[in-house]
Amino acid sequence: MEYILIFISAVFVNNIVLSQFLGICPFLGVSKKIDTALGMSAAVAFVLTIATIVTFLLQKFVLDAFNLGYLQTITFILVIAALVQMVEIILKKVSPSLYQALGVFLPLITTNCCILGVAILVIQKNYDLLTGVVYAFSTALGFGLALTLFAGLREQMSLVNIPKGMQGTPIALITAGLLAMAFMGFSGVVKI
Repeated sequence: MEYILIFISAVFVNNIVLSQFLGICPFLGVSKKIDTALGMSAAVAFVLTIATIVTFLLQKFVLDAFNLGYLQTITFILVIAALVQMVEIILKKVSPSLYQALGVFLPLITTNCCILGVAILVIQKNYDLLTGVVYAFSTALGFGLALTLFAGLREQMSLVNIPKGMQGTPIALITAGLLAMAFMGFSGVVKI
């Protein structure tokens, strides 16, 4: 039951993008097409889940064991950067079109505060490995949901006549705010 609560909380109630405002850069940058948003969501889900496992093990068996907790942030960043490089190499070989579509935003996963934030939150919340992985994967699904919904909204907005002063970033920010307010309707559903 605890895992279900964590899942619902991470995806809907405490959505990493719409509630905690982490991962805004790819949220705004890669959300113009649904296909690109789904590709970014999959890449973030993979990196986030694997990074959580690796950083958890490093924290427990290296940093805590040798009293090197002050190296947590730099260690986590290095792990995330290495994983993103691995994803980039794999995407380049497996799906060159998705690699081209993601463009500059794929390397930006390295500095995506969503991934670093979740890795640190798993340690701060004192989760065990399985709970941390469930939380990380659920958070990645929540990120993907928000990104895909926003991409769908932006695709629809491209078909509508928007006043010139509101085109582009202004209407995107207003839409993101409305989407965040819609997700606030889930608050109170789960307390965790």
